[in-house]
Order: sequence, then C-alpha cells, then structure tokens
Amino acid sequence: SLETPPAHIESKSVPFRKTNTLIYWQDRARGDAPASNDELARMPRSVQAVYLKPLKRKAQHGYPSCDLQLRSYSVRNVEFYADFALRAAYYLHLPALGPIPLPRITERWTVPRSNFVNKKSQENFERITSRRLIQVLDGHPETVEIWLAFLRRHVYYGVGMKANIWEHESLGVGKTMDVSLENLKENLEPKWAHFGRRKNPATSERVYDMMNEDSLRHNSDAPLSG
Repeated sequence: SLETPPAHIESKSVPFRKTNTLIYWQDRARGDAPASNDELARMPRSVQAVYLKPLKRKAQHGYPSCDLQLRSYSVRNVEFYADFALRAAYYLHLPALGPIPLPRITERWTVPRSNFVNKKSQENFERITSRRLIQVLDGHPETVEIWLAFLRRHVYYGVGMKANIWEHESLGVGKTMDVSLENLKENLEPKWAHFGRRKNPATSERVYDMMNEDSLRHNSDAPLSG
C-alpha cells in the first residue's frame, strides 16, 4: 500500500500513503496514522471537527438554563444525537455539559405462549431504555429556544427528548407582574363584554356610527338615539 512520494515532498521519514484524506483522518482518529500530517493534504477545519470530539464552551457563572434528556432504545442512536446536540450548542455559543449517562430503564414482560394445558410455557420480553443528559449553563432564554427548535427540526429517528428550562428574573419582578396584570385586565374587559358574540367592539362602534349617519336619519321617521 506504499508508493514513492511526490517530488514536492522532501521529507521521507513518513511514508506516503496511497489513500485519500478522508481515510487518513479516520486512521488518525484510531491512532493508526502518523503523528505528522504535513505530507498529506489538509481537510477544512469544519470537516476535521467531524472526526474529533465536540467542542465545548466554558461556563462563566454556572447558572443552569436547560436540562435536555435524550431517550432511545438504541445506544447508537442516542449517542449520535447527543453528539449532534453538543455541536449545535457550541456553534450557538451555549456552554454545555455532557452527555451524562443516566441509569437505564429496564422493563420486562412475561407472556404465555399458549393457553389451557400449555399455560406453563411462557415467553419473556425485555426492553431497555438508554438515557443521556445534556446541561446548558449561562444560556440566554431565546438562544436556548432556538437550540431546542433546531433539535426538534432535525430530530433523529428513535430518539425522544425532554427539556427542563429555567428562566431567571431580576429582583422585584412581582411588582412588575402586578402592573402588567392590571393592564391586561383593562385590555380584556371590552373583549369579555362581547364574549360569545360574532362581533367585536370595533364592529359594534362601526354599526352605531352607520346608523347615526344623516342619510339614514332622513329616511327614518324618528331619529335614532344612543
């Protein structure tokens, strides 16, 4: 599998491999390729990152923002999707920890194979659910929502997700909520007055103005009163 290196390669300490760059980086991941890769063509950084562990950002304060739990009956699927979620968190500038293995959920059932005299002939079934946990720290609520929406859009088959989100507010948020509640009540009172009808306040006011027009007053015997 070896051949003479090209003319532009001066160093002959590392033999030239008759292989493409993709196989080379696969060998590097397994530790079979030489430590120096100057003799071979380099791949783009984004492609090289696919064969390496996901990059992670360090949390500055350590405040929890989201706990994402992944579940699947296949370990391969849940590991692949956890890797995908960590890479997406890195490019969205979200500090993430994981994947943290959680205890497996084991379920077993015993079903009779037949009835009557063959009742003692039974069959056992087992189902194991693998779980992984990804924790996002110091994340902005809007960025976390974008991250979760991206994961839902590109969900991997056979993988379920469950997310717990924390939102942090400043001190005195209770007073702000009381003021917003009063404003909400004032805006809802006109709508509740017409609840169950096929018209809104704007429609009723428009009808009242139309009935008080001069052209309609001349055609009627008596003037309309409010």
